[in-house]
Amino acid sequence: MTLKKILASCDLYLKKISLVLCVLLPFFQLRGRAIADLSILFIAISFLLYCIFEKHYRCLLRGWFPYALGLWGVIVASSAINGSTHAVLEAIALLRYFVFAKALEEWLLDSTQKQQLLGLCVTLAGVWIICLCWEQYLVGVNPWGYPRWQDGALTGPFFKPRAGPPLAIIMFPGLMIYPMRMVQKKELAQKLAGLALMSFLLLTMVMIGQRMPALLVFFGFFLCAMLIKTTRVMVLLATLSGFVALALLPFISPPSYDKLVLRFFEQLGHFSQSPYGQLYIRALNMVHAHPLLGLGYNGFRAHCGETTYVYGIPQFAHMVAGQDIGAGCTIHPHNTYLEIATTAGLSGLFLFVCVVLLWLKKLLLATLASRDLMQAMLFITVCMLFWPLASTSSLFTERTAGWVFLMVGWGLARARLLGPAHAPQAGS
Repeated sequence: MTLKKILASCDLYLKKISLVLCVLLPFFQLRGRAIADLSILFIAISFLLYCIFEKHYRCLLRGWFPYALGLWGVIVASSAINGSTHAVLEAIALLRYFVFAKALEEWLLDSTQKQQLLGLCVTLAGVWIICLCWEQYLVGVNPWGYPRWQDGALTGPFFKPRAGPPLAIIMFPGLMIYPMRMVQKKELAQKLAGLALMSFLLLTMVMIGQRMPALLVFFGFFLCAMLIKTTRVMVLLATLSGFVALALLPFISPPSYDKLVLRFFEQLGHFSQSPYGQLYIRALNMVHAHPLLGLGYNGFRAHCGETTYVYGIPQFAHMVAGQDIGAGCTIHPHNTYLEIATTAGLSGLFLFVCVVLLWLKKLLLATLASRDLMQAMLFITVCMLFWPLASTSSLFTERTAGWVFLMVGWGLARARLLGPAHAPQAGS
């Protein structure tokens, strides 16, 4: 057997294993994050080996990937300047997520059948979360015996209130895709069934009782109405039913009402003194002190307790005066853009914004050109993921990054598959 045939055979087996790991990734994201992280690493390494075997280097030199490499380089350099050896190693390892997304786009999800298989697994993961959330609401505990969280949030398959973020990410490509297809049918019964299913999905997000995931899903419904005219009336009616559910929360779920409505407006009324306001002010102080390169990987967590960053910007001093030194200090700033800014400075933030805009541009152009419903659902999901006015989990923890780069890679792969206007030579 020639060397060329051996390499082709290796690439084939690596691709088959990578596809299995990819379609199972939604389940590992929910229960088995260590396996999910190893799966992402395996797919990334397999793709790089494919690039070496096939001399397929050009895809790494065009489109969004050079900007991502630049961002990664800034994070590594900043970590080397400001952090420990551990921080530098963690920063180097971040490359796996960008390569993983590129692997999905260029190599792994290269057919409609593969994408449909991934979509089915995403759907099953979403259905599982919903079933366990409603079980916890109706029975009082989930299958592992865990009750609702102290603040009333439904935890679904988790011990802590973590059901909202993954369900919000799964919502449109995994769940909303079905009622959206139904309301496009001519039969009235199909339209009404689709409306009922949309309303149920929105009701579930409200009942879970996590503010930001619920707000982002409402935002996603708004984008649905804007993008897809044929479903606009039904989507708006479903959104109205979501507001009705909010109005009924004091009767059907008082804890969710307290958290979603009462505490939300209370925090908005005194935002600068709220925990989130304190976090954002502390992050801005750090960026003000280290504007070019930031503080490196995990820099916010390592330095947020230092007094330098409590009164770093005179204009913000009155906002934090009298606060405990620990106010505004936690493991990350709870906003993706502030996290990038504290990690890699304004130079890294500029590169990150370029990456996100290139992703959104490609997904939007593919959506408008093809009028493909799944592409629209993926575009809406990426808009939700990178909406700047949101409190978020840390982008580079596996719990978040696994979902984010899976959805981005899937959306880019679908855009690539949709037609000549999005063929490989057009860039990525």
